[in-house]
Amino acid sequence: MYRTRSLVAGLLPLLPGATPERLAVWLVKGYVQNSSARAPLAALNIRQYSAAPPPPTQAAAEPFLNGSSSVYVEEMYNSWLQDPKSVHASWDSFFRNASAGAGPGQAYQAPPSLAVPGKHEIPITALVPQFATSGVSTGLPIDEKIIDDHLAVQAIIRSYQTRGHHMADLDPLGINLADLDASVAPELQLSSYHFDNIPPGTDNDFQLSKKQTYYELAPPLARSLLWQEKDMDRVFKLPATTYIGKPDERALPLREILSRLEAAYCRHIGVEFMFINSLEQCNWIRKRFETPGAMSLDAEGKRLLLARVTRAAGFEAFLARKWTSEKRFGLEGCEMLIPAMKTIIDKSSELGVESIIMGMPHRGRLNVLANVCRKPLEQIFTQFAGLEAADDVNPERCNLIYLIELSIFLFKGSGDVKYHLGTYIERLNRVTNKNIRLAVVANPSHLEAVDPIVQGKTRAEQFYKGDSEGKKTMSILLHGDAAFSGQGIVYETFTLSDLPDYTTRGTIHVVANNQIGFTTDPRHSRSSPYCTDVARVVNAPIFHVNADDPEAVMHVCKVAAEWRATFHKDVVVDLVSYRRGGHNEIDEPMFTQPLMYSKIRKMKSVMDKYSAKLIDEGVVTKEEVEDVRNKYEKICEEAYVKAQKETQIRYKDWLDSPWSGFFEGKNPLKMSNTGVIEETLKHIGKRFSSAPPNAAGFVVHKGIERILRARMEMVETRTVDWALGEAMAFGSLLKEGIHVRLSGQDVERGTFSHRHHVLHHQTSDKSTYKPLCNLYPDQAPYTVCNSSLSEFGVLGFELGYSMTNPNALVCWEAQFGDFFNTAQCIIDQFIASGQSKWVRQSGIVLLLPHGMEGMGPEHSSARPERFLHACSEDPETFPAETEEFAIRQLHDTNMIVANCSTPANYFHILRRQIAMPFRKPLIIFTPKSLLRHPEAKSSFDEMVETTEFRRVIPETGVASNEPESVRKVIFCSGKVYYELKKAREERGLDNTVAITRIEQICPFPFDLIRDEINKYPNAELKWVQEEHKNMGAWSFVQPRFETAMQKSSERRLSYVGRGVSASPATGSKRQHLKEAAQLLADAFVGL
Repeated sequence: MYRTRSLVAGLLPLLPGATPERLAVWLVKGYVQNSSARAPLAALNIRQYSAAPPPPTQAAAEPFLNGSSSVYVEEMYNSWLQDPKSVHASWDSFFRNASAGAGPGQAYQAPPSLAVPGKHEIPITALVPQFATSGVSTGLPIDEKIIDDHLAVQAIIRSYQTRGHHMADLDPLGINLADLDASVAPELQLSSYHFDNIPPGTDNDFQLSKKQTYYELAPPLARSLLWQEKDMDRVFKLPATTYIGKPDERALPLREILSRLEAAYCRHIGVEFMFINSLEQCNWIRKRFETPGAMSLDAEGKRLLLARVTRAAGFEAFLARKWTSEKRFGLEGCEMLIPAMKTIIDKSSELGVESIIMGMPHRGRLNVLANVCRKPLEQIFTQFAGLEAADDVNPERCNLIYLIELSIFLFKGSGDVKYHLGTYIERLNRVTNKNIRLAVVANPSHLEAVDPIVQGKTRAEQFYKGDSEGKKTMSILLHGDAAFSGQGIVYETFTLSDLPDYTTRGTIHVVANNQIGFTTDPRHSRSSPYCTDVARVVNAPIFHVNADDPEAVMHVCKVAAEWRATFHKDVVVDLVSYRRGGHNEIDEPMFTQPLMYSKIRKMKSVMDKYSAKLIDEGVVTKEEVEDVRNKYEKICEEAYVKAQKETQIRYKDWLDSPWSGFFEGKNPLKMSNTGVIEETLKHIGKRFSSAPPNAAGFVVHKGIERILRARMEMVETRTVDWALGEAMAFGSLLKEGIHVRLSGQDVERGTFSHRHHVLHHQTSDKSTYKPLCNLYPDQAPYTVCNSSLSEFGVLGFELGYSMTNPNALVCWEAQFGDFFNTAQCIIDQFIASGQSKWVRQSGIVLLLPHGMEGMGPEHSSARPERFLHACSEDPETFPAETEEFAIRQLHDTNMIVANCSTPANYFHILRRQIAMPFRKPLIIFTPKSLLRHPEAKSSFDEMVETTEFRRVIPETGVASNEPESVRKVIFCSGKVYYELKKAREERGLDNTVAITRIEQICPFPFDLIRDEINKYPNAELKWVQEEHKNMGAWSFVQPRFETAMQKSSERRLSYVGRGVSASPATGSKRQHLKEAAQLLADAFVGL
């Protein structure tokens, strides 16, 4: 009986609700209620008490107990008392369960399975070791409290994975919280899970708070929480959603579980990923951060990391000594950006990437160029010398053609500050021993404006290399914390990341998080907890890391590169750091952040911290650390000496998008023909006007069928409208091997339902047909794609796309021309001034629907005045007249602005973009009503081989035959011509009024305008435009007309049109018609 009581005493803590009295009742009363059972009991010398309660009825209810079996049961019981192992496991389980108070029919339990536990199963002995030592059967039912506690542990694990980043030690200064929230999430407090067995109906939190002890608050999260110490050594099964266990560990004590979770999620790395809606991706991330030893770095890796940190810090220190008062926007405080980027590049190169395109703001740009791209240091140092820009001139080639070729690079360049410049480098990656191409795209001070340009350039490179999965080419975008959360272009760029015609198959974003924006505290510069929260919209994992922990930075960068290579989706690395100086090197930060900078001035650099750490670990010696520093110092000094000998800087050293071989062997003043043979026009026209061949089951919309029939009729009569002329321009270029890409909102159909480049099957989803993709078997690819509802982002993307290959026609069309203004930054900072600042050419085409047609202020004007005022042409200089007058003008301008009035001219100007021996942006104000105007059609005769773009379309009617009798010459541009022509006919003034159309406004056709003016010596000169006087082309053309007239003539050009206005158009249809009628009346007044 002593053995029995000893065994019971060992079991009682494991069997909630069990008491010693219950065992005695079972022995004496519970299972021996008939006379045949009393003899064995007597043999046990158990004293019986007459005052005992009446025997319970549980045993009688057991179905297998009867008069004959009770004797057998007693024998088994006696044997079990002597040795529990002497009976079958099922009897062992029965006696133990009955002793624990199991009800009738519940004491028996099948013997435990000998099979290997399943994926989500574990023996109870692994969870409750006492069961193994006491011989308790694994089939014993587990109390609900045990189940609840295991579920609570699973909830804790998930809470660490979901919210652990809030408790991570991310700020190197120790004064801020990266998420701007000092509170501890309830789900990260063990008190929320009630491990104690508190009686129901009580205030659990209150009871716990009375029992709990306060531990040391920091750094481990577990010590800052409140729980009972006895729970810490309890063993819990590890769920399949965590990887904190080693391969042979399927259960761990709570103390060890918390310790490992804190090591993974609450030290110097904070991981945001549980919002991702893919279990596979979440498990992939868990494995990279939770697996024990995953973040370890060998000695060789530590030495390489130290060398990289030393170079990053050494470069900034060298610049600070040599150019003390120069702005350079250095990286002091975030030097780990350089090793981080190099780690991403190394791992990506190892995984097969061959080309990386980078965009970044100005902070740290020089260091990135020097230590990531390994641009020759002397080229960087010469930027501090204030030298004039010039490229090498070969005296043996000093002829006109060579000088013109050279001017392509010089281009009256304004240049840019050194921390805005880009570059292109092809070099050997010494870690992977593979060649890698690195491009840093030039960027203005509009910090995030470069983002979509990088994405477009990356997408184009992937396209031309056939890298449809993004395995060979990738992009890296660097950001500042304030700009990443504050500038909308970041969101617009993210929304392109998974669109079929815009995705780059994953971008790695690196945030240099200085925890300040110029002088603005993060609490005043963003509403979101983190500066990186915008990335959550595309399910991009976000890795926050304390930038003063180099090894933690290396780990997250490797994981980021692997993520991108595995899932081809965006990922963010948030380097939480600080800015040792002010916004620039001559700025005083103590004015606005005195406490922060008091702490910063006491901080050791990350190089000093890490070198001391490695010296303590015995990885390196003090002498080795000094040797690394001295070697890099010597490299910088030698480059500085070379830079001192330079007398000029060369812009071509800073090209971010070189076009190898494009300019070589070409006459820069000779342009190819833009006309094509008639057979080509007919072939393209017929294919474009036909339903899918050999696809009788393709159901075309009835309205589209009518459009196709009308097109076919035009082809048969040798005429084209606007849509057909555009298709012939695209199709003829495709035939010549030129890739054409048309992008923008609703471009597949066209805003005005005129284009229809994609036909949709009317009864089958996603079944489409693109006629221009099926013109010739060996044609170039044609891409037409509806974009997101973005102008800034998409125009930037297409600009980047156009920078990659000069032999492609890249067009962006606005839904209405008015909407380009949300992309004004791209136009001002990149399109209009890109070549002047960065020697970067682009042939991008902007198609801007324009015209005053009573559609209100936001659907009328593409603001021609804005583009014209951004043109670099001198209004007071009449260019030298040579045979190359027109093309020389194109070469010298910064962009081309046109307002075509005929489909043929539209056809030619599109083809001219490729025919030119250089590239210039083209701005075309496209029509709306002219798309279906019966007179806005052209003959094939205006598009065949001998034809070309007409800068000016002069009067060809009756008035041109008798120019001396003409009393008025009206100059205009665009659709207003057709309205003037109709009004002239109605008034019977065909003989006395000549109407001349200026199709190309910039470069201004000085020569042709002069000839037109001289042709009509007795006529008044009028400029008629439908835009208001302070808008449109008037202010641009007026001084140029004076120059064309040599300023000696007494004749002057006068204005006819709407008066000045703050709004582009009226919102009243009636007022619009009144203004239009008045305009026409004024144009012909006095006749």
